[in-house]
Amino acid sequence: MTTSTEPTAHAVEDGPAPAVGTPTLSVVVPAHDEARVLRRTLAALAAAAGPETLEVVVVANGCTDGTADVARAAGARVVELGQASKAAALRAGDEAATVFPRVYLDADIVLTPGTLGHLAERLRRGDVHAASPRIRFDLRGSTWPVRSFYRAYAELPYVRSGLVGLGVYGLSAAGRSRFERFPDLTSDDLFVQRLFAEHERGTSDGEFVVAAPRDLRNLLKVRTRTASGNAELSRTGHGAGGRPATLDEGAGGNATGGTSFERSTSGTTSALAKLAVTRPRLLPSAAVYAAVTTASRISARRRQNTAWQRDTSTR
Repeated sequence: MTTSTEPTAHAVEDGPAPAVGTPTLSVVVPAHDEARVLRRTLAALAAAAGPETLEVVVVANGCTDGTADVARAAGARVVELGQASKAAALRAGDEAATVFPRVYLDADIVLTPGTLGHLAERLRRGDVHAASPRIRFDLRGSTWPVRSFYRAYAELPYVRSGLVGLGVYGLSAAGRSRFERFPDLTSDDLFVQRLFAEHERGTSDGEFVVAAPRDLRNLLKVRTRTASGNAELSRTGHGAGGRPATLDEGAGGNATGGTSFERSTSGTTSALAKLAVTRPRLLPSAAVYAAVTTASRISARRRQNTAWQRDTSTR
């Protein structure tokens, strides 16, 4: 999906102001052919804002549907790019946004009421530079293997505490200054998470809802994309400002030294083993998680192109 060539914005347009007054929080939404899900994402922002006055920037990149029209109708500022590239969309959104804290939100993520207000409050305290709300997986309509996978996934330490990413994260001005520009990587959220030590990132009140894939085929697509992104980070060693990072990923992905983004499965394996022992009823879920993760890593290694692997079952 990404490329080293920077797309050119066709236009930057202002829609109707989403709120009266000076913006206190920017929300950047990269969107590629997301007309079917974007409407619900943007509709939830008003309730999610709490006391914040939002500046919403939707970057419609390489769209062939009505994504830009949906965004304008919702009152967002719209930037249109001719090329489909999430990294380029994030860069263009950064250029258009004007205030901090700044939130980066995937077009298919729904925030619960008050979530953005809590996120901004946490970032303004100054004790962390990157933060994310708690995650909740919507498993309605998902098949048994998918539900089993997420039951185990939701229990992993890096999901239960300190996870920044998976569809939404916020940065303070100091946090955003940690790197120069979004690199051409698939996993922007993992890239950002790994720029900060555990004590520099945190979880805020509120939730964001991730619609789980409906079937195993689409789950494997999503997990293959994740595995590819992890491997990409490991190969490139991107860090702050595009320089090699100093991180040794353990179970929680802490920035504690080292020379590259190294994948580590020891923490996850230990967590799954502990889960099977302490909560035997989750043993089938742990087995499904391990099988899906193994299959997705094999699939990622075999892929010969960088086509974006997207869950189509929830769109």
